[in-house]
This record gives sequence, C-alpha cells and structure tokens, in this order.
Amino acid sequence: MRKRLTTRLGVAGVGALLVLALATPAYGLVPPAEPDAPSASESDGLTGLEPTGADMPTVGGNLGNQHYSGLTQIDKTNLDQLAPAWRTHVSAVAPATDDVGQQTTPIVVDGVLYLDTPSGGVIAVDGTSGEAVWKWEPTEFETAGTRRGVSAGEGKIFTHADGDRVVALDQATGEQVWVVQPTGPEGEFLGNLERVATVYHDGLVYAHAANGDRAAVVALDASDGSYVWHFFGGPDRDAVYTDVNGNTVAAGETWGPRLPDGTDCALVGGSTPWIHGAVDPELGMYYMTFGNARSCTSSQNGSLRPGDNLFSSTLVAVDSTTGDYKWHYQSIRHDVWDMDNVHPPTLADVEVDGQERKVLFYGSKSGHQFVLDRTDGEPVLPVVQKSMITDSRQAHADTQPFPAQRLLPECLVWQKLDPHNIPGDPWRAVPNYNGYQPDADGDLVFNPDSYVAADEPFLTYPEGSSGHREGCMYDPQWDLPILSTTSQNGGGDWSNNAYSHSTNLVYFPYGTNPVAHWNGASANGQRAMGQYQTGGILAYDASTGEVRWRNHLGTDMSHGQGPLATASDLVFVGQIDGRVLAMDATTGEVLWDFQTGSGIAAAPVTYEVDGEQYVAVFAAGSTNPYGGSVTRGDSLWAFKLGGSYTTESGSQEGPSTAPLSIRRPISGAAVAGDTVGNTVLLARSSRTADTAVAQDATAQSAMQPTHLRVPAGTTVTFLNPGAETFPNFPNLKPHCATQFFEGEFNVKLEPGESYQHTFDRAGEYFFNDCTDPRPTGKIEVYLDPLEQPGALRFTPATLNLGSQTGIFTGVEGVATAHFALPEGYAYDSGAVLITPLSQTPIPAVKVTANKNRLIVRFDKAAVDNNVPTGEVTLTVQAYVTGADGTQQLLSSTAAVTVVK
Repeated sequence: MRKRLTTRLGVAGVGALLVLALATPAYGLVPPAEPDAPSASESDGLTGLEPTGADMPTVGGNLGNQHYSGLTQIDKTNLDQLAPAWRTHVSAVAPATDDVGQQTTPIVVDGVLYLDTPSGGVIAVDGTSGEAVWKWEPTEFETAGTRRGVSAGEGKIFTHADGDRVVALDQATGEQVWVVQPTGPEGEFLGNLERVATVYHDGLVYAHAANGDRAAVVALDASDGSYVWHFFGGPDRDAVYTDVNGNTVAAGETWGPRLPDGTDCALVGGSTPWIHGAVDPELGMYYMTFGNARSCTSSQNGSLRPGDNLFSSTLVAVDSTTGDYKWHYQSIRHDVWDMDNVHPPTLADVEVDGQERKVLFYGSKSGHQFVLDRTDGEPVLPVVQKSMITDSRQAHADTQPFPAQRLLPECLVWQKLDPHNIPGDPWRAVPNYNGYQPDADGDLVFNPDSYVAADEPFLTYPEGSSGHREGCMYDPQWDLPILSTTSQNGGGDWSNNAYSHSTNLVYFPYGTNPVAHWNGASANGQRAMGQYQTGGILAYDASTGEVRWRNHLGTDMSHGQGPLATASDLVFVGQIDGRVLAMDATTGEVLWDFQTGSGIAAAPVTYEVDGEQYVAVFAAGSTNPYGGSVTRGDSLWAFKLGGSYTTESGSQEGPSTAPLSIRRPISGAAVAGDTVGNTVLLARSSRTADTAVAQDATAQSAMQPTHLRVPAGTTVTFLNPGAETFPNFPNLKPHCATQFFEGEFNVKLEPGESYQHTFDRAGEYFFNDCTDPRPTGKIEVYLDPLEQPGALRFTPATLNLGSQTGIFTGVEGVATAHFALPEGYAYDSGAVLITPLSQTPIPAVKVTANKNRLIVRFDKAAVDNNVPTGEVTLTVQAYVTGADGTQQLLSSTAAVTVVK
C-alpha cells in the first residue's frame, strides 16, 4: 500500500486520548480469518469511481459513494430465482442484547460483512453462511446508539463509541487495537463523534461530528488514531479562505458582527457535518457537507447572524491528506429552514455537452441537486439565482441558487377538499396554512385577511410574484407558521444516491413531508399534522439533470433507504415497511419484492463469494418519520439465486410489518368521547384551566382533546368556549373546525358558539383552526366488529401455499373465502384477512358481492408469510351497510389447514 509522506503530530501534543485496549477481546464465534488478511485498500473495489466487484468495502460502495456494482449474475431474467440464503439476528449473537433499530449500511471485505449492531457494537458476519465471525461490545465505556456504518483499512475496522470516541478493531478478531477521543491541536472540542459512518483512505480515517454547537471533520492516522487535521463548519472570526479559482472569502465575517455579549454566532452555529464524505483519490480531495446554521437564538431565526453564514449548508472540498481548503459551494445562503442538503456526496465522470467532466452530485433536502465540477466547485449544469420573498426581520438573502432542472416540486399544491380525491397529490398542503382557506365549494383560496396579514409590513416580494406565500421553497417566516416544501425531513434528506455507469442515471430517493416554520418551532419546524408522509425514488440523467422516471412508492425513502445499482440494470432498495425491492434501473418498474419483517433504514449491498452473487440488507428499522409505528428489528438478510432459507413459519419471507402511521399523527393519546361529553373545545390548551395562558391557544395540542375516539353514529360537539365555559378568560377570537382532506365540515365559530356533527362512517377525521392553523385534532370513528359465527368458510379448506419452484416467488394463486351476509346487508368496502403472524390485515384482491354472500379472494403470496403451517385460524372482516344505510363491520372466523 502506498504510504503518505507527511509530518504527524504526536498524540500528546494534540490532546488526543490514546487508549491501548488490547486486553478487551471481542467474542470470537467461528474460526477467524487469517491474521494477515489483505487490507481493505487492497481488496476489490476500494477505488474512487470504479464499480465495485466481489466486495463492497465502503458504506458508499466505492469512495465516490456511487453505490454501484459491476456484478451481473443476478439480472432481470432470473429475479424469480432470487431468494434468501440466510438471516442473522445480530442482537442475538453473544454478547446478546435485546436492542432493535439501527441505520447502518454494511460493508463487505473478503466475503465478510461488517456492520454496527442495534446496541451500537460491531459484528462481523460470514457472507456465505450468515454465521458471526466475531462481535464487539465494549466493556470499559458505552457504545454510541445510532450508527451509520463502519470502515475498513490496514487490517482494522473503524467505528465510534460513546464519549466522542473513535475505535479501531482488529479486522480478523474484533479486538480493540486503539481508542481515541480526538481534540484539536489546541485542545479544541471537535464535536459529537458518535453517529456518522467513518471513511478510510490511504492511511487516514475520516470521522464526522454530529449535532452540538460546533462540529468538525477530523482526520486520524489509521495506525494509531493520532490527530492529523480537522475542519470546522463554523469558521473562526478571522478565517479567510482562497479557493483553487483564486477567489477569496472572509468566511468568519459572513456570520455578522459579534453580539453585545461577545457571542460569535459562527462558533455556536451548528453547521455540523453529520453524514460521511467522499474521496477522489486521483484529485486528492475529500468532499464533506455541512448542515444548517442554528444560532443565534434558533435555527429558524436568522436576525442575529446576518450574512451567508459559511460554511453552513455548504459542500467543502479539502486536500484529503492535509485538510487544506480547496473550494466550497453553498447551496443555501443564510439558511433559516434546516434545508441543509447534508447527504453523502456522489462522484462520477460523465459526458456533458460532448465533453467528459469530473462531477459531484450535491443536494438532498431541497429536492434538487447541483451538478458541480469536483476540481473547482463550478456548476457543470446550469444554476439560476432566483429572487426570493424576504422578511426584513430575518436578514434573508435576496436570491438563492436553484439548479435549472428541479427533481421535486418547488411549491405545495393547494387541492380542493373532496372525498373523491384522497389522498390526492403527494405535495398537497393542509388547509388554513399560509392563509389558504376553503370556500363554500371546498377550494382552497388565499385569504389576505387571514393570520398571515400580520407579516405583510415586513415582506418584500420579487417582481412577478403572486404577492403572497404559496408554500414554496424558502418562503420566509417569523413568529407565525408558514408551510413550505420540502422540509427538514423531506426531499432526499440523508439517504444515499446511486450512480449507474450503465444507464448514466442518478437514483434519488425522497420523502414528502411539508413543514411549518416559525421562530419558536421545535425540531426545526412542525410537520403539519394530518398530512400524508409519503415518498419514493426517481432517476435523473447525470448529463442533463432531466428526470427520466419517478416511482412514488408510498413510503418515505429519505431516511437511510438508499438505492444500490448494478451493472445488470437493477436497482435494489429497502423501504421502512420492511420490503426490499428490485427495480428496473431504466424504467423504475418494481420487478421483485421481499418482506423482511422489520423496517429498513439502510442501503442494500452486493458481493460475490465462490462465484455466487449475494445481495444483503440490514432490516433493523428507524423511527423517522413514522415514530413508534415502525417495526424495528435486528435482521441481516442475504439473498442469492436459488436461496433456500425459510423462516419459522415455513415461508421464506418474514411477516408483514405493523401498519405505519402514514399521516402525521396529532399529539396526545386517544380520549373516549363519552368521558368528555363528546365535545371538543377549540383553541384551548386545557379543558379545565380558566387562565390567560389557556385562552385562544395556538399550540398544536390546542384542541381539547386532540384525539377523540367515538363509535360510529356519535354526534360530536365542537365548541369555541366563551364566558359561559370560562368566566375569567373566555376565548376572544373566532375559531374554526376545518376537516381535511375530505372537507366533511368547515365551520367558523364565534366565542360561545358550537357546531354538531354526526360521524356515521368509520375512519380518521383530522381538523384544524383557521385563526391559526397549528391547533389540530382528530376524531377517530370506530366500529366494533359484529361477530358472525359460522358465516365464513374457505374453499378448499386446506390452504396450499406451496411453491412449485421451491422459491417464495413461486407461490401463486388466490385463497377464496365465502362470507354469508345477514338478510338486508350489502357489501360496502374494506374486506381484509386477519392472520396470526401480522398486525397488518391483508386486503382482498377481489370481492364478488352476491345476494347474501361475499366471495372474497386474497393473494396467496401475501398470505404465505403471515401464516404458519398446520391448523390456522383466519378472520375475514368487511364493512357493510344495512337496509337503513348505516355502516357496520362484520367479522367471522374459520379454521383452515395450511400446507407449504
């Protein structure tokens, strides 16, 4: 291996804590690899831009984060033979824990997979058998919980641990080689080094800090962990940089003057590099992305930090060996939206206008990508400087850079409230935000006299603007909520991209999650409650930026669900609903899917051992953006052609995951309607407090209760409480109950007025306020199942779920159920099968409604992984209507014999 010739600072001289911890062994579980196993840099595929081969030795696939493999054994012609070869529950491996959930993407070196465990340890797994080679759990310090990948080099595996530690493990045995807590040359705190995947290249380990007031990228000597260089996202006050083009910028001055108390906003400004970078070995550069500014006062208040705020929301290129600054590109000036575009930069050599260019793809949350020349940071594809709406209180930049070719919509869609348009456009906006209120026909129309009028004296609109904020990128806010796209959790967020040498397409996973900003909003913005949180994946031409295809799969894909492209023109990608997909790389069509049984928040990898190609994915799950509804786990799965692994149920797939809360949930637990008189108080922070604080409340929980649960047929009263309810501090303003997105009711009530609505159908009914749209509530309407003993039978009574090919893809046909209806009832909707192994009902593929009988058919492939073999009890439920038109939920259960 080529060694760098550079002067190293001694550990004692830089304040790094070096701990030799060879006495702490890992748990060896199968015979380890030879001690002199080749280093990762000598293994197949550890290059900047070449496709990977037998191994996939970095979390980006190669050092350019292309997530592209040259393997072709698995292709479109044989996908029906792709099946699991093995599954390993990594938490169950000794030393065992009961932890679930993780965001790590595995790496593969010499046929062994290395990854972070749900507990924050590291495990090595044999790529052919799934047996653990070793597992590391530290004993003298704690692990770091959330982890996004390890790196390999010089016979070591590099990871993080609690206390801002970087750890090197012996690649063959898992024993600790060194542990350091890096600081800068003057003892500077470098940030929280606990989350981001490490990167190894040519004797250096790159570690990124996440969160905190100030954070750096630090390079360490891979041999002993000693400090080599660091680069802060928030520059020192006197910092001046000159780029490779000869341009000079006084970066420290872009944060405005010091505050009267001496605070320098750049030094407490966040700007953290919370995703790993990319390496170009040929140019000798390391590329790193820094996050949004979040000082002084808050991320959404820029009044005290006038200027562009470098290097927040910026990609910076440095010399990979010395850390010397080369160039930067700021994607958002003076970011007050947490739209920081931090994601793993992707490198490629592509032809643009007839010339081969060395490019870098940069941009995520904003829903667009800049295509930059990675030698000097200049745009390769056109970028326009768009004039923006500004708020004089925010010190906004007058313009922002936008690629001429956009990937996702720039503005929200204000669609009519209509029961026939559900869920509607993926980028539809919740009503009442930004002053868009429903008229008598349900159309959302801008009302200039709504709450947004208070901001007008401070706003300046560019020429050609509509004269109001339409929910577009970078719409300004102050103390009142303004909804815009994408969001701090939308666009591409931190999922990796993939670049295919074969198709010349970049694969960009995304989420749709519009957000309301105001100065006091927690979590850098409030995602509007009740909106649909969905997403998908698109592909755009690397040479032109034009979108070639889009597949809106229906779940958020922006939180680790990175794609893997292969030379056989396949794209593998996981979803948070537990499914791993194989898609046609040229069209986006889903060609194959497999249910792992737990959510996926990591990218798949592919590798080859003894002439067989494998695809592996870690199905552990993460909470973004669906919270506790995500099924988390600890399963590492590997697939190959002709794989014969079966789960405990006798199926190859895992059971379907629990239902996801696709709609952004309201706050607060469900309250039974009869305990509060089936009454909702509008715009109150408490049902009982007669106080000024509770009056005309604008908090998101200011519908009391926020979640009312009632049986179908219940009449609910919406009350704007006046003096009769709260004599001392009644509400003084009018308030609304606007139901969305069906538009079932929309009433504006003066203090003391009430409105009654009868809910006669099961479902979720979200509503919010027009005076201030943040208060949001939900009426959950349910029907208790009416049991129909003996009404259900399956034909035949033995359910054969066997596969003629021995592969799960060979399970074909339908399971047919006959459901006898009581006299006078007719089928309404929603026939489902309830199975023993899953919380998620299986929807019918076809329902034939005959007189007094339903014939309900279910896809056997969907049933297979959710039932065990032997005698099984299955339940069919369906909504029906009686002769009087009322809705009921009928349920019946029957026993079947399942064979596979």
